[in-house]
Amino acid sequence: MSWIDQPRRLTAFSATVALIGVSLLGAPPATPQDQPPDSQLAATGTVSTPAPSISTPAQAISAPTTVDSASAPAVLPVLTPEQLGDTLMARQRYQAAIEAYKKGPRDSATLWNKMGIAYQLMFNLDEATRCYEKSLKLDPKNPTVLNNLGTIYDSLKEYPSAERMYRKAIKYETKSALIYKNLGTNLLTQHKYKKGWEDYKLALAIDPDVFQHSTSPRVENPATVEDRGAMNYYMAKGCVRAGMNDRAIEYLRMALNEGFTNPKKIMADSEFAGLRGIPAFEQLLTSQGTP
Repeated sequence: MSWIDQPRRLTAFSATVALIGVSLLGAPPATPQDQPPDSQLAATGTVSTPAPSISTPAQAISAPTTVDSASAPAVLPVLTPEQLGDTLMARQRYQAAIEAYKKGPRDSATLWNKMGIAYQLMFNLDEATRCYEKSLKLDPKNPTVLNNLGTIYDSLKEYPSAERMYRKAIKYETKSALIYKNLGTNLLTQHKYKKGWEDYKLALAIDPDVFQHSTSPRVENPATVEDRGAMNYYMAKGCVRAGMNDRAIEYLRMALNEGFTNPKKIMADSEFAGLRGIPAFEQLLTSQGTP
């Protein structure tokens, strides 16, 4: 019996908040019925406020490798429901991927998680939640799924519930920079700035490039302007620690524009001492009225 016969209801595979593990970069565009509006997806490749990231499975989804027709076998291998779903996910055909996953084993925690990711990327949070919860019933200690369920709660602005999910995920996976980043973003949103910055530092210690990765699907950041200002301020600190001064200055610019900080506070913060003397940094402060 397949999932398609069942009643209905993002760590993506193995996402501040990010889903864990799917690689969608370079994939063909989704069909109109499968692809969510571009305005609702976090931008990649540019400086932007951190958003929750979905965890993906260790085996990232990717499109099938192209085979030279001259050497291709006469009969192509038949894909399993999971392999077909993964291929469709790589092409951002989320609804079609769900239908493929439904034909797989009903007792697979991995497939329920993948279905949850597909639903979440289409902004169907009820169905995504149901799939993640089903996955956790089968595998209660899976940090990837716990992370992804946390991103759902963040999207719904249920921040304490999201924090609880991230902390449970870290209990079972202590070396995940992505989950620490998501927890840090969550704490900043709750105005727990010092604690959020501590988790950002832990994330950076594990992976100095954690804030620059664009391969994990991201969900919409529900934070207020004030909260985004705080996130950008602490993102700037993280970038300075990672040696990315240009990005740090851009994050500071956004934090200033969002009213979270001011030039005097920036100058007094020892974390930004390394930016002094950089023309772009000095120009930024001057533009804000600081000589």
